[in-house]
This record gives sequence, C-alpha cells and structure tokens, in this order.
Amino acid sequence: MDPSRRKLIVVSNRGSVSYSRGSDGARVERRGQGGLVTALRPLVLHHDVTWIASAMSDEDRVVAAESGGAPVEETGRDGARYRLRLVAHQPDDFHRYYNVFANPTLWFVQHHLWNLVEEPSFDRRLHEGWDSYRAVNESFAQAVVEQLADEPDAAVWFHDYHLYVAPRLVRRAHPDALLSHFVHIPWPGPDYWTVLPEPMRRAVHDGLLANDVVGFHTKRWRSNFLRSVERTVRAEVDFESGTVDYEGRRTLVTAHPISVDAGEFAELAISERVLAQERELAELRREHLIVRVDRTDPSKNIVRGFLAFELYLERYPDAVGRVTLLALLDPSRQDIPQYAVYLQEIERTVRGINERFGTGDWQPIVLEIRDDFPRSVAAYKQYDVLLVNAIFDGMNLVAKEAPLVNERDGVLVLSENVGACQELGEWSLVVNPFDVVGQCEAIRAALELPARERRARAEAIRRRVREHDIEAWIAAQLADLDRVSAVPS
Repeated sequence: MDPSRRKLIVVSNRGSVSYSRGSDGARVERRGQGGLVTALRPLVLHHDVTWIASAMSDEDRVVAAESGGAPVEETGRDGARYRLRLVAHQPDDFHRYYNVFANPTLWFVQHHLWNLVEEPSFDRRLHEGWDSYRAVNESFAQAVVEQLADEPDAAVWFHDYHLYVAPRLVRRAHPDALLSHFVHIPWPGPDYWTVLPEPMRRAVHDGLLANDVVGFHTKRWRSNFLRSVERTVRAEVDFESGTVDYEGRRTLVTAHPISVDAGEFAELAISERVLAQERELAELRREHLIVRVDRTDPSKNIVRGFLAFELYLERYPDAVGRVTLLALLDPSRQDIPQYAVYLQEIERTVRGINERFGTGDWQPIVLEIRDDFPRSVAAYKQYDVLLVNAIFDGMNLVAKEAPLVNERDGVLVLSENVGACQELGEWSLVVNPFDVVGQCEAIRAALELPARERRARAEAIRRRVREHDIEAWIAAQLADLDRVSAVPS
C-alpha cells in the first residue's frame, strides 16, 4: 500500500454527489455543485476518503435510508473510488439551520452584510434557527463519531461555516482524534462578532478550537480569528506561531489560499460545449467586453458594479455603443428573503441603465440569470475586463479561473476585500468595493492599459495560479496535519 495514502473523513454540508430520479424513474447521479466540492475532487484520487454530507434532495434521503446511514461506494473523476455517507436531518431543522442561521445569519456576520441600524434582531425565529443549527451539527457529529469507530486512524476534515459546533461534539467522544477545520469565508474581527448573542458566538469559537488545525485562505482572516478567540473565549494566543491554547489543547491556525485545477480549465476551454457558447457570445461583442460571473449574493456587490459601469458611460460617452458588460449570474438562495430582494434590485438596476443608455441594436448590460458553467467559461475566454468587486469574499475562485483561459490579455479589476487580492493584487487594478467612482475609473484604466502591460499582468496571474494550484492547497492541508500529529497537544 502506498504509504502516502491517508484515511480521511471529509465533512461538509454539500456532498460530492446529489441524487434524483430521471423521467424514466431511474436514479440519476449529479456531481455536487459549488466551489468546495470542485476543490476537493482531486482528494479522492490519492487518498482513502469517506465523505459525510447532508442528504439534501428527496432521492438523497432515499439513498440514506437504503444504506441505513452507512457509506455507499461512489466513483469520482478518473475512476477513483470513495465512500459517501449521507446524513438525513429533520426537514424543519434543516430548513432553519440552512435558511435562518447558517444563511443568512452567519454568512451575513462573516461578510459584514448587516445594516446594524435595522437588522438583525435576534427574535424567537433566529433563536430557533440557532437551536436547529446545533441539532444538525449534532447529527453530523454523530455520523463522524460512528465513522471513527470503523476508521479510528482516520483524520477528520470539517469544512466551512455550516459545521462550527460539530468538532466540539466529536472531540468529547474521541479526545485523541485528529481534527481539522477549513473556513472558506472571511473571518471578521472580534467587534463584529458581538452582533451574535454571547452564548452563540462563544459556541462558534469554542467549537472551532476543538480542532487540532483551523485553516483560512489568507493571513488577514487568520489574524482576525486569532484576535477573535482571544477576546471571545479568553484563549491564550501566540500570534507569531499562530497557535492557540484553550482548555488544555493547542490549535494550530494556518493560512493557505485555495486554488483551482488548471488542467481541468485548459480542457474545458476547448470543449465543444464551451466553443458553442463562445460562438454565441461573439454576437454580443462590440469593441470591448466587460465580464462578471457571480452568484446573486448580496456579498458579491453586483449592484454597485452596475452603478460604476453606468457612471463610466456617463463620464465617457464615447464608450456608449462600444463597451458591453456581460453579467452571468447564478440565482442563489432564493428561499432567503434578503437574496430574493437583492435579485429584484439587480434586475431593476439593469433595466434603468439599459433604458438610459441603450440603443436599438445595443444594450449596455446583458444580464443572464441561470446556472450555465460552460457559458461562464466561454465568457472567461473573451473578456477585456473581469470585474470582481465583492464586498468581502473568502477567496473568490472566479478571479483565478478566468485568467487561466482568457485569450485577450484581459485585466482583472479586483476588490481589496477579496481573499484573492492577497495573491493577485500586484497584477490587478485593486478597488474599494464601496467606491463607485473608484470602480468606474478602474474600468476606464483597464480598458486603456497598453497592450504590453495587459499581457504582463495576465501572464503573471496565470503563472501564479498554475504554480499554486489545487493540488498544492491540498498538500498544504495535509502537511498541517503532519505538524500537529507529530507534536503532543
């Protein structure tokens, strides 16, 4: 057996596979959606993986019932085998866990999205959401505990904000288990965490410190976490080494920026599905094309980006009819009122700008709201400017994916509050996401950059992403586990 292979239990809300029924009644498997699932796919090629996730669809729950909660064998990319264990939660609990507490409460806290004059108000509904969040985390923890009974030498790798309190529950049952948790979204400083009632924020920090390793994308989020645990739970923090001593254990806190599979995007770029979409998009092009690819999430700052483009057309009228903004937006979390309202605001803003500046044969903003990844990759290939202006973002993989396949030496306009800015800011035009005028002028500057500078910037970004790819990110996580397993807690 290859000594480098490890036994790993990966725990995330969304799984690697989702099940449904086709029109003929047969069971259909669909690859799980989202950046996390895509990022972890290479893991199963090299390691013995059991993946624990929520049973989200009706057919997921049927699969979970058929297996009696045990893992089922699955096949990943390139034929790699792994085990998938689906956890069926109580439907009401799952709704409140996901749609009331994890999203939007934790998501809004961690992306600084609350208008604190008006919200949140922690009424009965939000407290019930917290109760359900803990109940779902208990279901996950129980599944992990049972899996560790079968695989006692496996390391457990939790992911993201859905599972903050589960590690503490696992730690109580398995004091010597090797636990790690990667947080894929920003971590605010300690002041903003005071939005959450004290028992909730204490439980969040306490749960994470039950891990041997806690990982973030950037030093910025890591630093915020260290300051936050110091104040919230009075942990003893060594800021230089990134270690936290709390309740008799030591936790290593690290920063490793997630990346993408460069080879996969090279293949996608020449696939027939992408080429067909590219032929369609060619009809939209005038002289210049600005592209943004996002979910319709308030954190993505889509409306301010449109207002910046509107100001650009107003200030530089020669651009009218010559520059098009293509917005490919995936409708996100429409069961949550804030998201539904934001999508309406997006559509209303686009209508106003197109009515103001559009002509009979040209619309300044082409808005497409659907999940169509091949079309997004086709747009990646053709942009002159890529706009990534999120309010806050843990990383933002669009900023890494698109330059890999772009064929026009496109310029990246990048928010300073996006994790990717730590790596790519040197070769981007960095903007304040709240400054509409600054974003307007960045668009102008990007379109006017000399060809030689555009190429130098684009090539530097591509080189950085290829050298620090998803395989390197996974290797860094496993190296962290080696560090802590070699040192007694």
